This record gives sequence, structure tokens and C-alpha cells, in this order.
Amino acid sequence: MQIDLSGSSISNSNTSENERPRSEGVRIVTPEEFDSSTAQTPGSKRLAAIPRRSSSNSQMWGGLFFVEPKSQTAIHHHGVQETLVYVLEGQSLIRWGERGEFEAIANRGDFICVPPFLPHQETNPSDSVAFSWVVVRSTPEPIVVNLAGDYWD
Repeated sequence: MQIDLSGSSISNSNTSENERPRSEGVRIVTPEEFDSSTAQTPGSKRLAAIPRRSSSNSQMWGGLFFVEPKSQTAIHHHGVQETLVYVLEGQSLIRWGERGEFEAIANRGDFICVPPFLPHQETNPSDSVAFSWVVVRSTPEPIVVNLAGDYWD
């Protein structure tokens, strides 16, 4: 992808009254800073990149999510949080609904939107490739409500 900025004008003035101090600007989070102590669901692994306790003061949560080949998560939901996902790698069968009555497959390059309180489960059908997602949630505290294994029975 190429973006042509040849006609753009970029100002680097530090005199604006509305500017934040540099210390409150862009923050880069490196993989060494990712936090695995965030809320988890059995069958998967989450790494928080932008948790509430970070110095970013973000009003959102951001991180990575992984499920190994031939594995699935527990049935769960994320409370009041809306969740946006970008599929980095692999394929995921997503099942959702009050009885797990709906399902769809998400592939590399897809976006997924999960509304608040929606029970769902992710399954990795691959024999060899883990799936990985970039996840952003609408509140800064990670909310993971793991439901009973027989929730959909």
C-alpha cells in the first residue's frame, strides 16, 4: 500500500494552546512490554499491549489473542465491552448466540465486531497454524466472563 502525501502540508509548531505536552503524546509499546497477566479464557492466550495500568491513560484496551491449532476457547463474553478484532494470521470458526446457534469463519485480513454481553467461542480448525488477532475493546479494564462448559447444552 502506498499513500501519496506530496500535496500535504505538515506543521510541527509547538506553539498551539491545544497541544498536549510531549510526555502525553504517542506511546510505542514493544513486544517486550506485552502483559500476559491480563484476563484469560481457557484454550487461548491474551497479551495486553494497552492495559489500564499503562502510562498511556487510554480509555480502551488493546492486545493480541492466540489460539493454537485444533484448540478452542471456553464459551465467554466481555460484559459491557464492544470488541473489534483484526485477524493477523490463520482462520477461526466463531460460534455465538444464547445457544451457540450462529457461526461464521474469519480469515486473515478480516475484521470482526463483537457486541457487548454476546456469548461466543473461537475454534481453530487448522492442523498446523495458530490463529492470531489484534483486539481492541471499548473500555480500559479487561472484562472476560468465562461461562460454564455446558452453557449451550
